[in-house]
Amino acid sequence: MENIETGLLLMVVGMTTVFAILLIVINLGKGLISLVNKYAPEEEIAKKQVATASPLAFAQSGAVGGQETAAIVSAISMVTGGKGKVVKIEKI
Repeated sequence: MENIETGLLLMVVGMTTVFAILLIVINLGKGLISLVNKYAPEEEIAKKQVATASPLAFAQSGAVGGQETAAIVSAISMVTGGKGKVVKIEKI
């Protein structure tokens, strides 16, 4: 009976110690994150200019008209935030 009590006591002390150490690690991590964000903010990455094909190039191919091509290129640019590029327009 005495061995069971000793075992349970060791288990409680061990689990409490592990829980306390985990709380310390979590709080130190949060503190480190806040310090890094305060004194070394993330650098802004410069967006490079993406060269898009002119609407005239698509209009000359005869697939769609000039106004339609300009609208398609403009819509793709707005939806993708300037990252998308119209390569080919086909009439189905």
